[in-house]
Amino acid sequence: MDALAPSSGPVPSPGTSKQAGRSGNIRDWLVTLLIAMIVLLLLNLFVFNLSTVRGHSMQPTLMESQHLLVNKLVYNFHDPGRGDIVILKDPDSKPTSPRFLVKRVIGTPGDVIRVEHNLLYVNGELLNEPYTSSRVEDGDYGPFTVEPGHFFVMGDNRHTAASKDSRYFGSIKAQDLLGRAEFIFWPISEWKWL
Repeated sequence: MDALAPSSGPVPSPGTSKQAGRSGNIRDWLVTLLIAMIVLLLLNLFVFNLSTVRGHSMQPTLMESQHLLVNKLVYNFHDPGRGDIVILKDPDSKPTSPRFLVKRVIGTPGDVIRVEHNLLYVNGELLNEPYTSSRVEDGDYGPFTVEPGHFFVMGDNRHTAASKDSRYFGSIKAQDLLGRAEFIFWPISEWKWL
């Protein structure tokens, strides 16, 4: 017949072992939550950012209050291309309280930008812009040659005074481009890749 050896320590009451199990589960849950928050923070700092559209300068492509997923790594591997929707530091904002703009890349280094008779030309060619529903209403501009390491950006809304862009503040340094808008993630009914 099998016999049980006597216990050398105190026998835990059933309530004590349940409490120890619960506190272990809570601790595991908190550690998991903390790790997830650290991973999300690191991803937000180095890989992606979330941005909210303010204003109407990118209509009809982007609407006020839409939320965007911004790829912060993409320009570490290649330069912005014509047509990219980018997030940039507002050149008129203070370093202590930076503001950001969302615009479309129209010109890359060396490109010659010109607006004539409400039409946009890049390097002497009329730019095909299926993403905008209006001609440039702010009058003639240029010619303007984009400097090395700079980009010329405009809003998709070309109505009079609708967009504060490179026509007003000049070209943007590459290091002032924070990333490329990749996806509209809010509201859910408007999900789409850009």
